[in-house]
Amino acid sequence: MRVVVVGGGVLGTFHAWEAVRRGHEVLQVERELEPRGASVRNFGLVWVSGRADGPEAETAQRARDLWEQVPGISFRPAGSLTVCRTEEELAVAKEAASRPDAAARGFQVLDAEQAREHNPALKGDLRGALWCTRDAIVEPREVLPALRAELLESGRYRFQPGREVRSVAAGSITDDHGETHHGDLIYLCTGAWHSGLVRELTSELPVRRVRLQMMQTAPLDDRLTTAVADGDSFRYYPAYAGPALQDLPPQAPVAETNAMQLLMVQRTHGGLTIGDTHEYAEPFGFDVQTDPYDYLEQTVERILGRRLPRITRRWAGVYSQATGGEVVVRREVAAGVHLVTGPGGRGMTMAPAIAEASFEAVTA
Repeated sequence: MRVVVVGGGVLGTFHAWEAVRRGHEVLQVERELEPRGASVRNFGLVWVSGRADGPEAETAQRARDLWEQVPGISFRPAGSLTVCRTEEELAVAKEAASRPDAAARGFQVLDAEQAREHNPALKGDLRGALWCTRDAIVEPREVLPALRAELLESGRYRFQPGREVRSVAAGSITDDHGETHHGDLIYLCTGAWHSGLVRELTSELPVRRVRLQMMQTAPLDDRLTTAVADGDSFRYYPAYAGPALQDLPPQAPVAETNAMQLLMVQRTHGGLTIGDTHEYAEPFGFDVQTDPYDYLEQTVERILGRRLPRITRRWAGVYSQATGGEVVVRREVAAGVHLVTGPGGRGMTMAPAIAEASFEAVTA
C-alpha cells in the first residue's frame, strides 16, 4: 500500500516505521523543517513502572520490547530508581513491590545502601528506593533523525518537511504548497495541534493539552547509571494508588501548585535532563516560572549530595493527553484516514506499540 503519515514526531515516525516494516511505500509530511514539539522536549524515558493496570501497562510493556529492537538509536536498558526520602514514601514503594504484577514490572524495594550500589551517584538523602528493571532511556533529540535515516535505507520512505496539510479527503491530502499526496491509508499524528483542520475533521475530541517545564545542565562529572525519580512521582502515576499513598504528607507548596514530580536522566553527553511541572488550564503562560526550577535544583542536590552543574537550557513543552480513559485516541475521520492523538506524557514510551496497534486495527 501507499501510506501517508502527517506528523514528524515520535508517534508519526513510528507509524512510518511500522508501515515500512510491513512492506508499504511511505510519505511522511511534517509542517516544521524539523520536529520541535513534545517528541524532542521530553526525558527520553521508556517508562513502564507506573503505568495503569490493563491496556496502558500492556502497551508500555509491548513498546519496551519494540524499542529494544530498533537499530541505530541509543537505547539504554538502565532501569529506574524512585528515591524514597521518608518512611511514608518507602511504604508506598513496599506496597508497589507487593503488587501481583510486581515481577513483570521489574519492581524491587532497595535500602539506601543497595540503591547506591545500583547508582553510586546518589550520595545524598535517601532511605531506600523502588527499583524498576523494565524502565529504559533513549535520546529524544537523536531518535527521530536516527529513525528517519534507517527508514531511508529501505528505499520506500520519503520525508517532506515544511509542509502543512490544508485539506484531507479519502485517499489524499493537500498541503500548503498546493500539492496533493495520495495514499491508500493515511495517519494523522498531529500531536498537540487540536485546532484548525483537526477540529474541522472531527467533533470534540476527549483530549486536553498539558504544558510542562524542564531544564538541562552542563555535563556532570559523575555517572548516573539509572533514571531517577523522587517520591512525588508516586502521586503522579496510577500504578501506585493504594492505602500507603494516602498516608503521604502534602507536597511542598511550590510542588503542589505546579503539579510537580522529579524525573532526572543523564544524557549521553553527560548533562542532566531534569523536570517537571504540569499545567492543565489554558490559556497557558508564554513564559517559564523560576520557582519550580529552584525547587527541582534543591531536590536534585539533596538526592545527589552535591551542587548541580550550571543550568544550560530551560524550556516548556505542550503535549496532547487523552481524557476519556483511552491509551490513545483513534478516530477514522474519512475513509482510510485515521487521526491518532492523545498519548499524553506516555508518547515516547508507547509510540512503537501504538503504531503497531494502529496497523493491526485497520488490517484485521
